[in-house]
Amino acid sequence: MNNKLSRGDWIGRRQAGWSDSLGRLTTAGLLFLTLTGLGIYLLPFSVFNQHSVLMHTLVGLLWIAPAAAYCVKHLLAYTGYPSTHVKFSGYTTVVLLVACVGSGLVLTWQGAAGTRITYVWRTTHILTTFGLLLFGVAHLATPLIRALRDREGESVALRRAVGGHGRLVFGGTALLLLATGAMTFAVQPLEMVDAFPEGYDEDPYEGAGPFSPSLAMTSTGGALDARSFAGSESCGNAGCHEEIYAEWLPSAHRYASMDAGFQAIQSMMAKQNGAVSTRYCGGCHDPISLFSGTKNIGIDELTSLDGYNEGISCLACHAIKQTDVAGNANYVIERPERYAWEQRDGRMASFLSDFLLRTYPDHHVETLSRRMFKTPEFCAACHKQFIDEKVNKVGWVQLQNQFDNWRASRWFDEDHPERTVECRECHMPLTASNDPAAGDAADLNRTEDDGLHRSHSFLGANQFIPVLHELEGAEEHVAAIEKWLRGEIEIPEIAEKWADGPAVPIVLVVPDSVVEGEELEVVVHIINNKVGHDFPTGPLDIIQAWIEIEVTDADGHVVFHTGQVDGLNFIETGSYMFKAEPVDRYGNLIDRHNLWEMVGVRFKRSLFPGTEEVTSFAFECSGAAPQGLEESPGEEVRVSVPVALRGPLRVEAKLNYRKFDQFLLNFAFGEDSGLTSHITVMSEAHAEVALVGSGG
Repeated sequence: MNNKLSRGDWIGRRQAGWSDSLGRLTTAGLLFLTLTGLGIYLLPFSVFNQHSVLMHTLVGLLWIAPAAAYCVKHLLAYTGYPSTHVKFSGYTTVVLLVACVGSGLVLTWQGAAGTRITYVWRTTHILTTFGLLLFGVAHLATPLIRALRDREGESVALRRAVGGHGRLVFGGTALLLLATGAMTFAVQPLEMVDAFPEGYDEDPYEGAGPFSPSLAMTSTGGALDARSFAGSESCGNAGCHEEIYAEWLPSAHRYASMDAGFQAIQSMMAKQNGAVSTRYCGGCHDPISLFSGTKNIGIDELTSLDGYNEGISCLACHAIKQTDVAGNANYVIERPERYAWEQRDGRMASFLSDFLLRTYPDHHVETLSRRMFKTPEFCAACHKQFIDEKVNKVGWVQLQNQFDNWRASRWFDEDHPERTVECRECHMPLTASNDPAAGDAADLNRTEDDGLHRSHSFLGANQFIPVLHELEGAEEHVAAIEKWLRGEIEIPEIAEKWADGPAVPIVLVVPDSVVEGEELEVVVHIINNKVGHDFPTGPLDIIQAWIEIEVTDADGHVVFHTGQVDGLNFIETGSYMFKAEPVDRYGNLIDRHNLWEMVGVRFKRSLFPGTEEVTSFAFECSGAAPQGLEESPGEEVRVSVPVALRGPLRVEAKLNYRKFDQFLLNFAFGEDSGLTSHITVMSEAHAEVALVGSGG
């Protein structure tokens, strides 16, 4: 007690303090903010907690001004009083309050205008909340206990003031909590219609599941609303993952279902083999449509609008919870619980959704970022394919298989993981980033603050479809693919594990000279230098890679050629090709990507990682007239050359690549479509051979 005040004056001052409307408002707001703050931190993710975040922020902003005014008034009123534990706890509470409010303002700004809240400010806000709880209770406890214990007549009014204070504080807090509850009741996550359309065949292959012949499965075993995995644009528009979204837009994952080739082949498959069989393709190419039940008999549009626009959407990958290396989309996908304001129309809904994702991010991170995503086994679910009896009506046949191919190669070292080069290290190279996803302590040789993220361009070998569909960023994406195919993109994290130069270099071996009239042999070595699996890989009935050779004399006359493309965009007959020739049960060539009829392969040529192919071409340096091309069993192509040769002879060799065979494009889109796949020169080599007269 201050010795300068009588007991009555002291009680009167305390009574005035407990009766102060500003003090009651400050305490009520502080109690609500503390309770909601602790709930947000300690309780599981829920719709109520989401609205607690919004109310916590709104009330906090409105509370700052009256709280500041009250604190100043309160401090001035008790400045001259003796130093006691009550005064000490009060000063400490004010200091903690300033730190808590300051960190809260920073977090609010980051949530409203930034890309993420930062660890330091979040931790500061949490720790100061616990500090406020400790010192605030200590500051109020002693005066409160004294007021309640004081039973003398003149303190009755004091006890009434304390009671009034408590009623307003707890009543106001209760009203704010009720308002939060009302918001929770009024705004729930969008209700999904998880039901197959009427007439959907839920077990077309007798016990194989509703999505068979794809091995993909939902966690519920049933349908999922098409909106479950759609809405990738929100990831880019929210201001969070703009860089990653821009990378994904022209990528093969994004256009997996809109791919004009896929759509044409899917339609043909439905006509010839039944609409239900197209589910085989859906797990990898078109999951949104597959899980919503679009691929069924009687449905003209086998791909839903959402599936067509997004293909392998952000959530179609990030919602996968389990995979198996069997392939054919052998994964289990689970729709994550969405935030209450997600997928709603309007600027305010969009703002609140983005604000919640940034200020209440744990659920978002925990459900959409898993260690599994960083493993080759995750990729294997789709990058491994087979046909079985359900599809071809004959039996099991292995198709493209990048995973086992890689695992059997020199790029995988089970005993020395540091020597291994994994899928994401090549196809998702690290790139400088301002994205919230930058940094990853769980990834190899990385840290939480390395300022890098893994590129979601998913660079591969399709340099045709992005431009065909005029996708946003297609030109830049295709330019990167061209560099990628040539091995010109540097990847520092694995630079010491592979050689410089082209991904698949070619080397020419020719003699220094040749005598006119004798045979010149050109030997070509093709080496799989950097590719982590067979080259080429993927659907080898579609993809074309081949050797082009042209020999000219000193006057520029073409002496010999093979592998050239004619005016109709077909590759010259007899060219040295890397390809596969699958066949149906009758031995007919599978040349329309009609894999549903495939039972085997009659020919296949590809390069295993680290190996090389050697082929030779020979021609007679005589004065005879041209006689055309002929191919021998030993892969030697011989041709007579024009008269009047003048040396030296210049030899040019190229390794060419294009994504789509011209015959397939003509079949799918018509010869009048004018479509042809762009050709990339992956590597080339040059040599000169002196031409010596026959007389020596």
